[in-house]
Amino acid sequence: MCAAPTSEREVGQVRRLQRAPGFAEEVFDIIRTDIMSLRIPPDTRISIDSLARELGVSQTPIREALSMLEAIGLVTKRHYAGYCSAPQLNRRQLDELYEMRLLMEPFAARCAAERMNDADLARVRALADSMEPGDTRHSYDRFADQDAELHNLIAHGSGNGIVEESLARLHVHLHIFRLRFHSEVTREAFSEHAELVIALAARDPAAAEAAMRAHIEKSYNRLMAFASS
Repeated sequence: MCAAPTSEREVGQVRRLQRAPGFAEEVFDIIRTDIMSLRIPPDTRISIDSLARELGVSQTPIREALSMLEAIGLVTKRHYAGYCSAPQLNRRQLDELYEMRLLMEPFAARCAAERMNDADLARVRALADSMEPGDTRHSYDRFADQDAELHNLIAHGSGNGIVEESLARLHVHLHIFRLRFHSEVTREAFSEHAELVIALAARDPAAAEAAMRAHIEKSYNRLMAFASS
């Protein structure tokens, strides 16, 4: 059973959407940010009524947004409890997730070095350069989104649709960035991305595979202590 919902008083003043009610995507962005930042704690019931009052919208866009969040694994729907924020990854789940990443992503990087077109490579380089490590919650969340996009672009560049789709379904970065909020995570990842981009730009399959493997292994080492047993 998930924990009781966080009250409006506990999370601060009532917020209002700037646009007219009925925009599920805007509601989705707000709730997603609250879950990622732990403003809505893991494994906590999400009150549709409270959110509707807080955001000044009807229940319909709230329900639509929660369904969208359920599809990417940040929200679960449970009998007698309704919608709850997803629990954080435990150690076994983290281990299994990284085992899958190590099987697929170094291969994707190797293939991308050989197959990625120049336009997509330029997008990868530009994105990696634009990622700014920071120590604020906003910059951390932005880095998480950009990190996910970078890995998605490399998977797409592999030319293997099954690999790309399989990795996309894992929603890796939505889950791992909830485990630890620390500037070390973004600073080290930024440096590792730079090595990966150099290998991709050189069209060096072996170096790209090795850089991706090293990046994933270091990412796991940064997070493993923060997953529950």
